[in-house]
Amino acid sequence: MKFFVDTAEIEPIRELAATGLLDGVTTNPSLIAKSGRDFMEVTREICGIVDGPVSAEVVALDHATMMKEAEVLRKIADNVCIKVPLTVDGLKTCKALTGEGTMVNVTLCFSANQALLAAKAGATFISPFVGRHDDNGVDGMDLIEDIRLIYDNYAFETEILVASVRHVTHVLQAAKIGADVMTAPPKVIHDLFKHVLTDKGIEGFMADWAKTGQSIL
Repeated sequence: MKFFVDTAEIEPIRELAATGLLDGVTTNPSLIAKSGRDFMEVTREICGIVDGPVSAEVVALDHATMMKEAEVLRKIADNVCIKVPLTVDGLKTCKALTGEGTMVNVTLCFSANQALLAAKAGATFISPFVGRHDDNGVDGMDLIEDIRLIYDNYAFETEILVASVRHVTHVLQAAKIGADVMTAPPKVIHDLFKHVLTDKGIEGFMADWAKTGQSIL
């Protein structure tokens, strides 16, 4: 499973990219606003840090203007992935852009039927929001299972990008189902490294090593 980080903050992206485990970045207008930086500037900088897809979202709601915005965004770097909403105009834009060889991430997916439409429109990625489903008393991972089944039934090439990831259990469940990608805030990715027994093991090893009085360097 590919790991994307969901942020527009540069330092967390640099830190995770340095691990060699980061495959891409997702952003959205809310994350850009939170960063307090210029949209084009921060997107360009992120594209220079990671080699994988960097999702940059259009803000228009009509097809014609989406296409104009996409034309500007995809000139930023070769690894820009245009992010569009799951609407009629969004999927029309998706079909046009993917036909031109541009990566497209269709976002705000909340049903398997929507995911089916996105795949038929040629989406590179479909972003179902599991956390927001959980917030409304629905198990978001059921949606991932449904999409995985449908995509496998018809050998769709669209990758399932699990979004709105809130905790490490979401990551584990997505991996067990067979999602292609997950995108999560930096904290959730860092939490994947943590386990109390790992910490205790390191503590014990260090205590034993100190008793030897030796040094590797």
